[in-house]
This record gives sequence, structure tokens and C-alpha cells, in this order.
Amino acid sequence: MSKISDKKEIVLGGGCFWCIEAVYNRIKGVEVTSGYAGGSTKNPSYDEVVSGRTDHAEVVKVVYNPEIIALKTILEVFFQMHDPTTRNRQGNDIGTQYRSIILYTNPKDEKTIQAAIKNAQKNWEQPIVTEVGKLEEFYKAEEYHQQYFEKNPNQGYCRVIIAPKIAKLKKTVLPKLEYSK
Repeated sequence: MSKISDKKEIVLGGGCFWCIEAVYNRIKGVEVTSGYAGGSTKNPSYDEVVSGRTDHAEVVKVVYNPEIIALKTILEVFFQMHDPTTRNRQGNDIGTQYRSIILYTNPKDEKTIQAAIKNAQKNWEQPIVTEVGKLEEFYKAEEYHQQYFEKNPNQGYCRVIIAPKIAKLKKTVLPKLEYSK
């Protein structure tokens, strides 16, 4: 990647952070960290977030090199890899911690985000309910959540939920990306 100053970041949530992290780990030009954001509790733990009482969502911080991959492309992948029309839910993962959310660090990115939502809406019958806002604070999740799919590919959730998302990514999205891992 380029020098640190050339990197940009966006925080995305769309269900369990293991899923989103596994998807973005396969795209060149990005570094992904699982964590929590969008709530009010300081330094939340996984147990607190999963309880639904912190207002935080399970998210990933995507640090990317815009010379390799554009924010527009990152968002296109995001809207293909989860259902942005279900409020506080992705499949059997139910609660505010699983909501669809995009948090930006640069206010200039909001225009790109709104354009991506408008474009993605063409692919969904129901209205997109993705929450958009400025990132206040990102809290890195516990170490055992980092690179979860890579460390636990045979775990039940990984085989049943994450592996099909990756298969879809490889079939529909990665062939279109010039720089996939």
C-alpha cells in the first residue's frame, strides 16, 4: 500500500462483522479491522454489544488506498454482500447491533455514499434503510474476532453463512475488480 497519509477509511456494518470482514479481506487495496461503532457506550465489549444495550453496531473499519480501489467500488461491494433493506437484521442475526450502517470520517464522502445508495436502490424492491453518519468513535473488537473466518473456516456459522457470501463475491464481484487478492 501507499504511505499512511494516502490511505482513507470508511466504517461499514451489515450484520455480523465476521461476514463483512471476510468479504473485504479478499479485495486488494484494503485493510480490515472488526469493531464496534455508532453507539454511546465507551470501550464496549462484545458481550455488551451483542446484548443490544450499547447502541453500537458490529462494523468493520476499511482502510483503503484510493489509487487501488475507489470508495464507490467499496460501497458497491457492500450493497451486494448484505440486505440493506432489513432494519436491524441480517438473516437470523437480529438487533440494532446488526443494522446496515455506513460511517464516514471525511464529510466529502457523504456525496459518494448517497450516490451509492441511490444506485444500489435499483437492485432492491424495498427501500434501503442503511444508516449514514459521521464516525464518532471506532472501538476495535477483541482479538479473537479479527480475521475470524480465516482462523475458523470450518466453524458452523462460517461454513453456512460466510462461505456462501464469499462464493457469491468470487462469482459476481471479484471478476469485475482488477485487483483482487
